[in-house]
Amino acid sequence: MWPRRRSREREGATATLAAEPQPSPHGLEELRAEIQRLSGASGDLETRRRLLRARHLAGICIVDDARENPRFAEPGAAGLPTGDPLLEIPSGSLTPELLRAGILRDGCVLIRGLIPRADAEYLAGEIDRAYAERTRYGEGGLVVDGYYEEFQPHPRFGAVQGRAWIEGGGGLLAADSPRLCAEMMDRFEAAGIPELVSGYLGEPAAISVQKTTLRKAEPAVPGAWHQDGSFMGPVRALNLWLAASRCGDEAPGLDIVPRRLDSYVATGTEGAKLSWTISDEVAREAAGARGVIRPIFEPGDALLFDELFLHKTGSDPRMPKPRFAIERWFFGASRFPAEYVPIAV
Repeated sequence: MWPRRRSREREGATATLAAEPQPSPHGLEELRAEIQRLSGASGDLETRRRLLRARHLAGICIVDDARENPRFAEPGAAGLPTGDPLLEIPSGSLTPELLRAGILRDGCVLIRGLIPRADAEYLAGEIDRAYAERTRYGEGGLVVDGYYEEFQPHPRFGAVQGRAWIEGGGGLLAADSPRLCAEMMDRFEAAGIPELVSGYLGEPAAISVQKTTLRKAEPAVPGAWHQDGSFMGPVRALNLWLAASRCGDEAPGLDIVPRRLDSYVATGTEGAKLSWTISDEVAREAAGARGVIRPIFEPGDALLFDELFLHKTGSDPRMPKPRFAIERWFFGASRFPAEYVPIAV
């Protein structure tokens, strides 16, 4: 099902959107072959649209064909280094077994240089451009080069909801930028992320339209403590949070509780910003003696964690710069959230 172009007139300007799906190969193997072919083709906009559509259809196949009772990677604790205050593993040394051991011990794993610094800084500039094009689109201007066009999923999913809420929180759906989505996929594939994630989860994984986000956090953006699993349901998940700019000091980073939590802490208590968020007091209690920390990330560094990890955006209005980042939640096919739209990795 490939997208065809349609236009919508708004104040005399035309904005290009991905539209209704069209016929395509149906089997997963055929779609995988199509993805490989398109990935090696020219990077023109129409190719990137078709590539995103093929990944979406392959994601549907992966979820529909999920097997029962997969097993996480066996934790390889014997090879796990100590970390003070946070476990760090060089990107070339990370295995599914080490990743599982690190998450079970410390709640997360920090990977220095997951992608090259130059690539991360390039993505930061492209994210900034995509935000500008979304603003242009909202004002009725002409959007070009695939920086922003709202993704239309297979009809079985209906329209994607919540874009205004995501924008208000400093996010832009990666699927709404076929240009950047392809750039992002290429770099994570080069880093071996698809194999790492499927090995960790013990089953094929897919990302979702709703939880794969290009982020630009201004210094004044408010942060709220949360555990993503509290509103995603009973998932098998792994999040990859990639810094595309230096953050944690000169730009908003992440405030984290660097320890494993085996359950969800209380939400909506006194001091919590929303019913599903966690108060500062409860977060400090959960952190215990290790305390809350705010790591310094360089462009290309990444934090990996699961749905139980307690964290929030670490911001301060006095910071001089915005932070650029990419957030990708991977879901095991056996527990892919029914309300999300899948995309193969």
